[in-house]
Amino acid sequence: MFWIGFFIGIFWFYWIGFSFRYYELSYLIPLVILGVGLIYAVVFLFFALLTPTLFLRSLGIIFFSYVAPFGFNWFKFELTLINSYFSTHIYIFATFILLIYLFHKFKGDYKLISLLGIFSLAFVPLHVKPNLAPIDVKIPQTFLEQNKKWEKTYKEEIINTNLSLIKEAISERKELIILPESAFPTYLNLEKTLLLDLEYLSNYITIYTGALSIEDRKVLNSAYVFENGKTQIAHKVILVPFGEQIPLPKFARDFINDLFFNGAEDYESAKEPHNFIIKGLEFRNAICFEATKDALFEGNPRYMVAISNNAWFTPSIEPTLQNLLLRYYARKYKTTIYHSANGGISEVIF
Repeated sequence: MFWIGFFIGIFWFYWIGFSFRYYELSYLIPLVILGVGLIYAVVFLFFALLTPTLFLRSLGIIFFSYVAPFGFNWFKFELTLINSYFSTHIYIFATFILLIYLFHKFKGDYKLISLLGIFSLAFVPLHVKPNLAPIDVKIPQTFLEQNKKWEKTYKEEIINTNLSLIKEAISERKELIILPESAFPTYLNLEKTLLLDLEYLSNYITIYTGALSIEDRKVLNSAYVFENGKTQIAHKVILVPFGEQIPLPKFARDFINDLFFNGAEDYESAKEPHNFIIKGLEFRNAICFEATKDALFEGNPRYMVAISNNAWFTPSIEPTLQNLLLRYYARKYKTTIYHSANGGISEVIF
């Protein structure tokens, strides 16, 4: 179990350290990969010690998805069923695992009974009925490389590209355009001229975009909505562990930030999820990682806009893994997710 956890950790999450390339810390990538492998090795070993029998281990698999080292919950056994005929709902998944256990334990004709039970689960209806908002939405697919995003020499070009996408959507008579996380590489709340331009364009189309904000010298990862000449802002609630915050005691957090990130402080976060009202409809705001957390689906929102920047980790399986997770949560909470991802998979998920 130790080695199973080790290699699952590596092959499932080898991409986590890729973002270090953009901090001139590429030499740490092998150490990060090894560290993630060891974390899951220990988790699986602990899991094995707690579940010495096959029955207990089967129960453990059912609840393993609730294990989240450092708050990172992207390892879920249910994801292996997303592209199958089997539902990932907790009750169906639990029945699926227990029937496999019974198939192993039963002998003779009783094996056939458990096997028929497994096949019968394939006929449980999946949540695949589209529940689309009555708005004509454009979600551009963008592929801006991360090493260019924050280079000052590319700033004007990136802004003009975004404005061109907005004007193109206007010419197509779209009602809403959704741009990805940090689409504008700047503290947008300080860009007075750009804000005026976006507010003017919002008289013709609602604009939903990601960008940074700065308030009281605190940096926030934000979503901006421009509609009818007005601006609304919501901030990220759940920060990425070891990306936007160091989930360790203050002395360790300060040491890591000083050693590797030139003393930069963690991002600030909002206290609770925010709903934007767009064309009279409520859309739950989610920025990248937090769109894969149960807390963001509190109240079972009918619609969600999720914006991401997968360029930190490409090329890798990370965009595909995120897409599988979004599909998992969309089905779990019956929420339609409008996902705009730079370097990832942009689509409507239900």
